[in-house]
Amino acid sequence: MSMKVVNCGRPLADKGMFESAGFELIEQQVGALTPKNEYIDLLREADGALIGTLPLTDVDVLEACEKIKVVSRAGVGVDSIDLPAATRLGVLACNTPGVNTTEVADHAMAQLLALTRMIREFDSAVKAGKWSTATQEVRSLASGLKRIAGSTVGIAGFGNIGRAFATRVRGFGPFRVIAYDPYIPQTVADLYGVELVDLDELLTTSDFVTVHTPSTDETRHLFSTDAFSRMKETAILVNCARGPIVDPEALYSALTSGEIAAAALDVTEEEPINAEDPLLSLDNLIITPHVAAGSPVTAVEGARRQAENVLMVLTGHPPHGLANPEVIKTIAVLRAGDSGRWTDVPDFSTALEL
Repeated sequence: MSMKVVNCGRPLADKGMFESAGFELIEQQVGALTPKNEYIDLLREADGALIGTLPLTDVDVLEACEKIKVVSRAGVGVDSIDLPAATRLGVLACNTPGVNTTEVADHAMAQLLALTRMIREFDSAVKAGKWSTATQEVRSLASGLKRIAGSTVGIAGFGNIGRAFATRVRGFGPFRVIAYDPYIPQTVADLYGVELVDLDELLTTSDFVTVHTPSTDETRHLFSTDAFSRMKETAILVNCARGPIVDPEALYSALTSGEIAAAALDVTEEEPINAEDPLLSLDNLIITPHVAAGSPVTAVEGARRQAENVLMVLTGHPPHGLANPEVIKTIAVLRAGDSGRWTDVPDFSTALEL
């Protein structure tokens, strides 16, 4: 029986990989406004799906789609998938780790430099003609310039992107690079010249903080009123990870009250951010529209690996990335009895490291 794959994201450049395997491929874009029942209807007969950030692939979707075996996201984040439900039901939640590490680390570094070197302010002043007509006003802006050399840089989340950021920022000569990540041993951080600290030390001693943690229940509003109250008044926060990690109301308060000096976001708790959101009125905040991972390379390579995840799983090979490795045990139990959705699918579990 032919397998069916649904692509809910960008049209694939190489559809041949599925055609060669004898799979039926259906491409239909969905988004934030797609009703859940329509999303379920689209995936109901699918064996695998290429999905995006929205709509959410939650427990209702996963339980209703009894044939689905694998859902694949481009990039690292899988916060749109109900991982406990997927694991319980025997559905692989795949991602493409490493595909956009360079871009996100570059973007975080660029946002930090834009704030410390006041790129926006000087550009606006010069384009307004003030370099020649209000020279003193332009020069006075320079009092807000900051240097990274000699500072303490804090990294919240020391996975691939946090490590890539560490290698970049080291070139600017900070006195100390520290990181908070309870799941990483110091021996790994040592390879990057980074000292692991607890969250309190990261908040209280860092001049600049960049966020690279996943979005989980544990990290939701990690940066909240309490966190901002412990940070330096001169501190700068950069978040190129996920919006819910930073409490937007607490951030607005911190930026307007002077608890911290400035911030830069590539992600917001609500996306797209509401046009009336008070954060948009702040001059000491940079916001870009969730584009940190973007480049021609990631667009092509990310889509290819996302598709390969589905193809490899359904043909008995391990995927590029698996966000819920515990699911392998669930599938083993299924295979030992009534295989259910995994009937007639080759076993790849022995090739995976759990």
